[in-house]
Amino acid sequence: MSASGNEETGMGPVNEPLAESRWESLARAAASGEKSEDVVLRREFVTFRLGEDAYALPIERVREVVRLRPITPMPRVPSAVRGVISLRGEVVQVVDLRGRLGMESAPAARTSRIIVLHGDDGAVAGLLVDLVRDVLRISEDEIRPCAANEADVVHSLLADGTKFVSLLDVDRVLTFDE
Repeated sequence: MSASGNEETGMGPVNEPLAESRWESLARAAASGEKSEDVVLRREFVTFRLGEDAYALPIERVREVVRLRPITPMPRVPSAVRGVISLRGEVVQVVDLRGRLGMESAPAARTSRIIVLHGDDGAVAGLLVDLVRDVLRISEDEIRPCAANEADVVHSLLADGTKFVSLLDVDRVLTFDE
């Protein structure tokens, strides 16, 4: 072997030139808009359950997930709005997602959580859910359009193995017609 590295493989003394050239080619392909077979766009979603049904929200809209705490009821609000909570001095409106989706109400359980969302305009709201599962990372080609009759608050369907998870449209969920 020579001082410059392994001449049979063309690799330098510490195998860096091949690693650098791979990253450089990926960076050049991304900058030029070319699609590389190695580059797969992945999106992340927070998944949760309402009864036996699985739902998801875009992770970029989720500020935090908190344990259930006392909710103060508010007068003259839509029926799906449970009330408000105080979160580190901030008042957060809590929407019962079961009620918003027209599902039967269920008593709060030990696994119930409030998913605190932030809107584009700086507004904050919470969604009461039965159980927060995990973060789902999927590629763009695993996102499917939903049926027209589900288009009210369900934006798309996410393929999670052999099951589908309903991706909710946050803005539609938080908009009430009552």
